[in-house]
Amino acid sequence: MDESVVMNVIAEQMNISADTLTPDTVFADLGADSLDLFQIISALEEAFDMEFENDEAEKIKTIGDAIAYIKNVLEN
Repeated sequence: MDESVVMNVIAEQMNISADTLTPDTVFADLGADSLDLFQIISALEEAFDMEFENDEAEKIKTIGDAIAYIKNVLEN
């Protein structure tokens, strides 16, 4: 799983440079509201051909959380 794909998807959705993102970046610090998060998660689901569980998606607060969740789903 390529973390740069996650960074690029998020950067594209938020109209920012992927270079400004790290796994520690908090979505709220990017100004992401619930609609932005929904769009980010939808784009990540499409990019990695997987689905986020609704309960788990609500727990994702940082880019690192999203990366860890995707890795977990793809490995299991």
